[in-house]
Amino acid sequence: MMNKYGKLVAPTTLQFERLLPGPIERVWDYLTDAEKRAKWFCGGSTGLSPEDEIKFIFYNSQLGSPTKPTPEKYKDYGDGFESKAVVIRSEKPNLFVIEWEGVVTFALIEDGEMVKLTLTHEKLQDLKETRVGTLAGWHTHLDILVDQLNNRESKGFWSTHMDFEDEYASRLTN
Repeated sequence: MMNKYGKLVAPTTLQFERLLPGPIERVWDYLTDAEKRAKWFCGGSTGLSPEDEIKFIFYNSQLGSPTKPTPEKYKDYGDGFESKAVVIRSEKPNLFVIEWEGVVTFALIEDGEMVKLTLTHEKLQDLKETRVGTLAGWHTHLDILVDQLNNRESKGFWSTHMDFEDEYASRLTN
């Protein structure tokens, strides 16, 4: 049984595992197709070749239901927030690695009719606040991805994210 919580595997590296309904090509599309990715993470453009730029556009308050406005703490990252990433590696349908707020690796492995996703986010700032916010953010986005792939309504991003922030803050000792 996989732990639903992310874990720190090093002071500046976190990791999540999720078992997702396949096939693997479908999960790959939710990682790399901008329209599908916008349903659980962010929209924007996607390149798939090394050194291609990716433009991320976040509308977190519009993910899930009920929708809630962006909390004051994250007002600088409100709806329409843009960020850029660069593709490091892309091996369809198993591995997608990007440079974004560090290095993010999406590794996919078939497991019968399911797909094991291992998300590793490395080279984070070595601050507890960064670790807590990043763990809560990925946890919330991945829960929405699971709901999308299972054709279920997702809980609203910000209410869920803030609950996970509290949970991760209590789990991390430094």
